[in-house]
Amino acid sequence: MAGVDETLRGLWEVDGVLGVSVVDYYSRLLLGAIGHPAGPDLEKAALVDTDVVRAKLAALETLGYSPDRMEDILITLDDEYHLIRPLSRCGNDGIFVYVVLNRARADLPAVRKWLREAEEGFDV
Repeated sequence: MAGVDETLRGLWEVDGVLGVSVVDYYSRLLLGAIGHPAGPDLEKAALVDTDVVRAKLAALETLGYSPDRMEDILITLDDEYHLIRPLSRCGNDGIFVYVVLNRARADLPAVRKWLREAEEGFDV
């Protein structure tokens, strides 16, 4: 089982990653983060991305979807991808991983695959 630090270090090694954090969206607590000094403020991102996750989960519930069907939320900017992945599928309800990627360098499908695989062995 991989913990927060191991998950952060593993993602940090992926080409194109500018920042990564693990967040508890119930408490809004930043459980861990690694990022470039010139990158986004991951502590602020944890707070506001919590609202994004909560809003999308509420929308899914309103539409009659199970929250377990949400694999990730992708925000595409001119030069970055912001990827939010709730980890509720493997008993880590209330936890999400937030990854900021350089759009020109990152292999988005590979990062998404890495997150799927990491989720299987993740434990807080």
